[in-house]
Amino acid sequence: MRLEAKIEVDAVVIGGGIAGLQTALDLAEQDYLVVVVEKDASVGGKMIRLSKVFPTLDCASCITTPKMAAAAHHENISILTYGDLKSLDRSSDGRLEAVVEKKPRFVDEAKCIGCRQCEYDCPILVADENQGGFSARKAIHIPFSNAIPQVATLDVDHCILCGRCEKVCPTQAVDYFQQPQTIRIHAAAAVIATGFQMTSLHDKPQYGSGEITNVIDALQMERLLAPHGPYNRVLRPSDGMEPDSIAFVQCAGSRDRSMGVPYCSRVCCMYAIKQAMLLSGALPLADITIYYMDIRAFGKNYEQFFQNAQAMGIQFVKAKVASLAAAENGAVEVCYEDQVNGGVTRTSHDLVVLSLGKIAAWNPFGTCPVEVAEDGFIRSVSPRLAATLTSMEGVFAAGAAAGPKDIVDAIAEAGAAAMKAASYLSACHRPKQARSGVSINVKPQPSRAVAMG
Repeated sequence: MRLEAKIEVDAVVIGGGIAGLQTALDLAEQDYLVVVVEKDASVGGKMIRLSKVFPTLDCASCITTPKMAAAAHHENISILTYGDLKSLDRSSDGRLEAVVEKKPRFVDEAKCIGCRQCEYDCPILVADENQGGFSARKAIHIPFSNAIPQVATLDVDHCILCGRCEKVCPTQAVDYFQQPQTIRIHAAAAVIATGFQMTSLHDKPQYGSGEITNVIDALQMERLLAPHGPYNRVLRPSDGMEPDSIAFVQCAGSRDRSMGVPYCSRVCCMYAIKQAMLLSGALPLADITIYYMDIRAFGKNYEQFFQNAQAMGIQFVKAKVASLAAAENGAVEVCYEDQVNGGVTRTSHDLVVLSLGKIAAWNPFGTCPVEVAEDGFIRSVSPRLAATLTSMEGVFAAGAAAGPKDIVDAIAEAGAAAMKAASYLSACHRPKQARSGVSINVKPQPSRAVAMG
């Protein structure tokens, strides 16, 4: 029998990335009760997996982790991780209802103390997606060291049911028979902050369709550059060699009608420049080349950031890369059309990074009657005057859910979404009695939570 629970709050935030967390915190500070629904096992989104941010080169984890902790410990915020949104629509009483299926972790969140003993004793190694696939994790694991909540998750696709994790768990938190739970969240307002995903390496046959070992994407390079990355240094995936020559291919998944992504993803130029500057510091003798169609340095101090990269000796070649191919000794042959001097040139690099495009991470079709634009992102009814307003009353959009943008703009838009949602909530009738729901936060909230099922 499937368990069910009900939660009554003021606002529900769909997505626990930096935009969703900022929205939740801004609403909670105004004394609104908020539930954050996150599909992954931890909040933090893409930003927690980055090395540094441009143009300041500040540590990404140092910015994101305090936001994660603040949301987790705020008395007005509950966090629901590993939750799959099934529907978001208006109920008969006029309020919004979000139906969420909480996927089973096969670990009791109330009992797990995050000791990782189960992880240490698990005999199964699996490629770790949180490290770009460059290192391994266990079949039962905590996603990363600063994950919130610090609760293990069992990967049933790779578990061999040896029982070792259950035997060593000091709190008997492992539960092989855990079932999905349906949670109905009733709220007056909702903010969609579902973020983005990258176009696939496999979608570009001219770039090897993901089969060339030393062709990686930008998020994988972020992990190689991160101080808590898989190797603690920048190494080539195929053989562990320090690359002497590194190339970045811009617009590898954007401004490309053949892929259905005709728009510019806005941040690719800047994150490639950032990564190139970090590589120049990590590998001072390496040759670094950026093949670009146009450099779009649109934000505050971004142009200066670009000029600093040129001054550091990073080469910028205005060209359109036509194809990539595997070469001898693990090298990658780059064939490109020089847009300045003309002609087709072939050269080779030890490592090639594709600056893939950004597409919407969530398609509301069949789940929520909110409109989407031609590019697949949530449509704003007034992009110039009120970018967070959607076609559905009481539902707002923030961050990359509404279109490609950098972290600065995502945080600013999250504040705007919180303001609009707060204005909408202040005009709505708020229940005077204490809300009743289910305790889903990483901390106990007995005064607000009553489980039903």
